[in-house]
Amino acid sequence: MTTDNRQQYALITGASRGIGKAAAEIFARNGYHLILTCHNSMDDLERLAESLASAYGIGCLPARADMGVEADVTRLFSNIQSLDVLVNNAGMAYFGLLSDMTAKHWHRIMAVNLDSCFYTCRAAIPLMLKNHKGSIVNVSSVWGAQGASMEVAYSASKGAMNAFTKALAKELAPSNISVNAVACGVIDTAMNSCLSPEDMAALRNEIPADRLGTPAEAAELIFRTAQAPSYMTGQIITIDGGWYT
Repeated sequence: MTTDNRQQYALITGASRGIGKAAAEIFARNGYHLILTCHNSMDDLERLAESLASAYGIGCLPARADMGVEADVTRLFSNIQSLDVLVNNAGMAYFGLLSDMTAKHWHRIMAVNLDSCFYTCRAAIPLMLKNHKGSIVNVSSVWGAQGASMEVAYSASKGAMNAFTKALAKELAPSNISVNAVACGVIDTAMNSCLSPEDMAALRNEIPADRLGTPAEAAELIFRTAQAPSYMTGQIITIDGGWYT
């Protein structure tokens, strides 16, 4: 449970399923009031918000927003008066040869995975400055450091997110606002549903832990990162079962 006497507020993007949904659960359990977003699954998000509000007695606002569209993010933040934690979890993947990728797909990946961080951080910073503290956690990927064949655009967007995290951390450190990223390995979410059973088995064989990570495990690390001392900033923290350690 947070020890701050003031009510704590967290914004979690891409919260209708997977890691975002699990993160919403752990923040709610620890007393945070929540703003949760999704683009396409509002029925699921509204059910989640109602369930968390009932279970934990917190305020929980579900909001439809395409985080890769500046106007949507501006509209979202027009209803946010205070913010302690920003979790940039909204993201999308593209699996295929770069030579087969259209410019439209490339720009969409960059908008959702990278531009969204710019839009949300730019809007969140004044709110955190008002509180004289804050924590930004960007949900990245091991592919941002290693690169993945057939996932060039996704890898590029996450690599850029890592650089964004490190640079913004330096900019905001004097203001007691931490900026870190959690780089996930293979987590058992719908994003990986494009992989065949054979591909998934091959991945598991490469992972020393001999299994995929769970959304709850990734969410726990996100929460712990958000709660870490502000002196921990600019870090890319990997959770991958020893895969790329």
